[in-house]
Amino acid sequence: MGLSDEIREFKIFIDGVWMDAAAGRKLNVVNPATEEIVARIQLCDAQDVDRAAHAADKAFAEWKAKDPKARAALMHKAAVKVREQTEALSRLLTAEMGKPLGDARKEIADSAATLDFFADEGVRVAGEVVPLGTHAATSLMVYEPVGVCAAIAPWNYPVSLLAWKIGPALAAGCTIVCKPASETPTAALEFVRCIHDAGFPPGVINAVTGRGSVVGTAMVEHPLVRRVAFTGTGSVGQDIMARAAGTLKRVSLELGGHSPLVVCADADLDKAVKAGVKRSFRNMGQICNAVNRIFVQRQIYEEYLRLFVVETKKLTIGDGLLNPDVDLGPMLNQDGIDKTVEHVQDAVAKGARLLYGGEPPAGPQYKSKLYYKPTVLADATLEMLVMREETFGPVVGIAPFDTIGEAICLANSTEFGLVSYAYTTTLANVHALVRGIQSGTVCINNIVGSTLEAPYPGWKNSGIGFELSHHALHEYMLVKHVRIEV
Repeated sequence: MGLSDEIREFKIFIDGVWMDAAAGRKLNVVNPATEEIVARIQLCDAQDVDRAAHAADKAFAEWKAKDPKARAALMHKAAVKVREQTEALSRLLTAEMGKPLGDARKEIADSAATLDFFADEGVRVAGEVVPLGTHAATSLMVYEPVGVCAAIAPWNYPVSLLAWKIGPALAAGCTIVCKPASETPTAALEFVRCIHDAGFPPGVINAVTGRGSVVGTAMVEHPLVRRVAFTGTGSVGQDIMARAAGTLKRVSLELGGHSPLVVCADADLDKAVKAGVKRSFRNMGQICNAVNRIFVQRQIYEEYLRLFVVETKKLTIGDGLLNPDVDLGPMLNQDGIDKTVEHVQDAVAKGARLLYGGEPPAGPQYKSKLYYKPTVLADATLEMLVMREETFGPVVGIAPFDTIGEAICLANSTEFGLVSYAYTTTLANVHALVRGIQSGTVCINNIVGSTLEAPYPGWKNSGIGFELSHHALHEYMLVKHVRIEV
């Protein structure tokens, strides 16, 4: 593992001050496109988490009391700061995560938009007057912020998924302690800097870095933290839920997806192919709502496969900093490569046809061993790992179906239920798919898995609670009943 020309040092942020971790230890951040060290971050422990939690707790009363319009004004100003730093943030993001620069720029833009959206939502929070059947008393239902919140973000969308948590927390009147993923922390830390530079009081937003097993655990178990928002793997989500039970913390968990795509015989074939390729391989399949398995009605199965491979072969792969317009970059780490290879080998051994990919791309420009071709597997069955486990890599299994009922059963055949997709032009099919698929989001004739205005819930083992929309804002608030007698 080499060293890049410039290795930036990043500190943690507590109570309005950038500082070193208490233990003085550091952790390297590696560019997956070159496998060179590009940054060093602080390796925090429970002592740093305690300092951050106390800073957030100290700041809570003032922030809670602030007029919602004043909070919104600061959040809008923070969004402006983020947009002003788009290029710098995007280059940090591509260098640490590997996604093409164009995708990184979109993520930063989406993160700024998230701050704007929740700033406006925070002004619109309204309670209720509860009818009692008497004029001698009045019952009111009001909302209040839950308190200090912990936000634990994943490595695949380290800025936007942190913004999904920061936005509603700040708008609700909560203070927050953030933990970016240890693999991709630098752009997220600079995102926090933009927010603070907008004029937020010290302690309202804090950021610590380090291993999830140490820092994340300390955040979840800290008595001052009243809510935990996490995006990541199911096993970690289950551990968080168990640990949060000790202090009855509120939690929201956005976990694995393993999303299905159903393509009916009457679908617009060109759109269904292009959408399938994009949603299967964007960000190298390292997205919770990526398509991992496709079910195609038998009448068009072979033609869909042919066109899918043609479209997949058009995808370009490379270093997103050197070639900003490439479609795909490297995978994040060797663990991701190993799981991808395991799923491909398992499928082929069990009878799948390998139509494309299944190997690294060739050429001197691929300096890292973390590149892998987008891979298409035909005739996949439910016995194959690719159809049962979330690959989180550039692999998709494709299988035929005969009836809509069968397609629904196949789509529901896993423990996951985050986002599902389907292409059809028949209204009866639309109704059957929408009613039958067990998923928090069902997209018909589109692959927009999430949008700020609508809730993003996980069903089954894909999580609990909400992200996005006004529903997410209420995740950061408590209901208080007030009864007044006169």
